[in-house]
Amino acid sequence: MTQRTATGDRKVFGLNPNVFFLGIVSLLTDVSSEMIFTLVPLFLSNVLGATTTIIGLIGGLSEGADAILRVFSGWLSDKVGKRKLLAVVGYSISTIAKPFMYLASTWGAVLAVRFGDRIGKGVRTSPRDALVASSVSAEERGRGFGLHRAMDTLGAVLGLALVAFIVYSLQRGSLELSLETYRWLVVAGIVPAVLAVIVLVSFVRERKPPSGGSDSQAGTAVGFKGVGGFDRRFNVFLAVMAVFTLGNSSDFFVILRAQDLGSSVFHIALMLVLFNAAYAITSLPAGILSDRLGRRRVIILGWFVYALVYLGFAFSSSLWQIWLLFACYGVYYGIVEGAARAFVADLVTEEKRGTAYGVYHGVVGFGLLASSLIAGWLWDAVSPAAPFYFGAALAFVAMLGMLVLVRE
Repeated sequence: MTQRTATGDRKVFGLNPNVFFLGIVSLLTDVSSEMIFTLVPLFLSNVLGATTTIIGLIGGLSEGADAILRVFSGWLSDKVGKRKLLAVVGYSISTIAKPFMYLASTWGAVLAVRFGDRIGKGVRTSPRDALVASSVSAEERGRGFGLHRAMDTLGAVLGLALVAFIVYSLQRGSLELSLETYRWLVVAGIVPAVLAVIVLVSFVRERKPPSGGSDSQAGTAVGFKGVGGFDRRFNVFLAVMAVFTLGNSSDFFVILRAQDLGSSVFHIALMLVLFNAAYAITSLPAGILSDRLGRRRVIILGWFVYALVYLGFAFSSSLWQIWLLFACYGVYYGIVEGAARAFVADLVTEEKRGTAYGVYHGVVGFGLLASSLIAGWLWDAVSPAAPFYFGAALAFVAMLGMLVLVRE
């Protein structure tokens, strides 16, 4: 028997089709992005000879460059009610930027292309997340975001499997990435990016915010609001997220740590496949669990896993330990990413949801910029293990903040 939504749309996996097709869009985009950008730290280090500090700068700027745009695009999507349009613009900008990586021959050029890609992500992410949140009920929000993150990460698994195949075919077990191999990755990665935009335009439908009321669970009583008209719980949650993110540097450093301990480029690609497979497998169950047990508990659990993983990267001395840590790192992502985005929707009203996602992603983006600069300096000035000790310490501080200060 076919299930339908209140508007007559057929459900996919028991949810509004928007969630499924936005998942397909993210899947295709991640296939592309993993092929083109995941090995950028090795391209910078092995091909262009960039220092770790420069790599940290590029990682931080590329992750943080979209922060302001996420705030603006989220606010704009609330004002004009055109979440899909902004998502299309954002995905298109990233698709146009990616082919230029084929021509990049200096770290400045890499930064420029990556910056352009992140501008696209900044434009699309907040409206897309608000569109997902508007397409599911409050009781199924964790499940909806869990499914979206699972499909997004399945794309990463497929993209990295293709990376591993291309790397193995062209350079076998070489310890360093070659220019020829990287250019093949760019060429192959362009196709799914174009397909993602086509799917978005063809199958995702705009969801207009309701004219009155909200399905949000946020407390909106007078006197309970905080800065910017948001619920105080949301503001406190953002503050705790900022503390955590300050120690959560770019994943560039995880990749560099694996190479630092003797992993070949091929093995690193396979480790990333394992990481994303664990992420994909964990996302949907974790989202469902957050619907039942509450977002806060699930996020705290995820941060605990993260702290242990980062300590593991600091202490590790053999390759089998790195394989295990990559799998556990994927579990952390699967637990936290969907639950955190669902928590944002819980804490704000429908009419402010785009802006809230913009602010949330902005805090995370600026935190990643700062943390990556700190991590690059710690790596060069202290030791390759130092950024991971720092990240683990701040994760434990954030766990305490979530436990004591944040309420459901």
